[in-house]
Amino acid sequence: MNTGRDIVAMLTTTFVTWMGQRTTAVALPLVALAETGSTWSTGLVGGAVGLPMLTSPWWARGIRQRLTTGRALACVLVVQVAGLLVVPLGAAAGTVGAVHLAAAGVITGCATALSGPGQRALLSDICDPLGATITTKMLAWQDFMHRVTMILAPPAAGWAVTVGGPSPLLWAEAAGVGVGAALLCTVRGTATPVVHVGPAASGGPADGSGAPALRQVLARHGDIRRAVTMSGVGGLVWFAFTLGLAILGAETGRPGLLISAGMTGYGLGSLAGALLAPALVPRMPALATMAVGWAVLGVTFAVMPAAASSLVVLGCVAAIGGFSMPLGIGALNRLISTRTDGAERRAAFAAESLVHDGAVSVGLLAGGAVIGVAGAGPTLVAAGAAQVLVALLAGPWSGAARRLVSYFSPVAA
Repeated sequence: MNTGRDIVAMLTTTFVTWMGQRTTAVALPLVALAETGSTWSTGLVGGAVGLPMLTSPWWARGIRQRLTTGRALACVLVVQVAGLLVVPLGAAAGTVGAVHLAAAGVITGCATALSGPGQRALLSDICDPLGATITTKMLAWQDFMHRVTMILAPPAAGWAVTVGGPSPLLWAEAAGVGVGAALLCTVRGTATPVVHVGPAASGGPADGSGAPALRQVLARHGDIRRAVTMSGVGGLVWFAFTLGLAILGAETGRPGLLISAGMTGYGLGSLAGALLAPALVPRMPALATMAVGWAVLGVTFAVMPAAASSLVVLGCVAAIGGFSMPLGIGALNRLISTRTDGAERRAAFAAESLVHDGAVSVGLLAGGAVIGVAGAGPTLVAAGAAQVLVALLAGPWSGAARRLVSYFSPVAA
């Protein structure tokens, strides 16, 4: 087994698949609008993608424990390719409708719910013989590959749409995911064998495949549970940044400018943090690193309304928040990869993905109404305060934070 080759193949797969997904995020709404003439249809795929993720604790529990090889994960990507081809094939036939869009979303959502956590778990298992430090570094480099696409994909997609229209990008994403599947087929390393988890070990029943329930894994590992909680709260209030800055810009007569400055700053800061994460994260205390990262992001959220008078200042504030995120996510991946293995590791990565991505979906769904009631500026401040609070309560200093909260809370006579 050539471990180095396997690692390169998995990191490259992350890059090509995420490039495809981010370019399609630009093209798919345009194709949906052109084919159906309905603005409602533009969000149908995105909404349908979230359903398999939110229901994955029930249908994916046994399946994810079979994703222990590169070829098994390649099969998942092949299913994703099939889902990605639904819309461009329908567009070529001139028959794209709500059913096609929903079907594409459900199929790709099922594949995405399995492939992301599965790839992180397999990369961790392949790196295990090399030591915990190498495992942490490789997971950080995988996150870097993901974040590079945040910078590269949008302008590339915009140029491609201008030159050839949006439809070719849909074919390109399917091709990119197909390349990722081919790369995963070359991975010869395998995951840690499944250890059958019984009630005594897991704190609850496991199914016949030895797959622990997600809640059981979180119950057994307190630090991972705290870290996943911080990630979930961060995902829940993410809408305050994306929707909040967009609405704040429109309210102040600068439509598009605030969100562009904020996203550019966040992306550049995130890329810088991701470059340093492989060197820094293995040397830093994991739970404290994550708590500080989320608290810093919260402070930047709270400061953004005051910084919005200057696009440069706003971009710098967003960059500080973006810089902290790869360190926090790297610390979370380090906790999971060092505290778990085998079936528990796959379940832990799935739990983190479910909580964060599910929270993002819920936040975006309700975010417009929240901003409509409270206003964009106050929502950003409240979202920032929530992230700082959860970092204080879930961090390694949580005992002192809880006592402080209790001290200032009303006490019943």
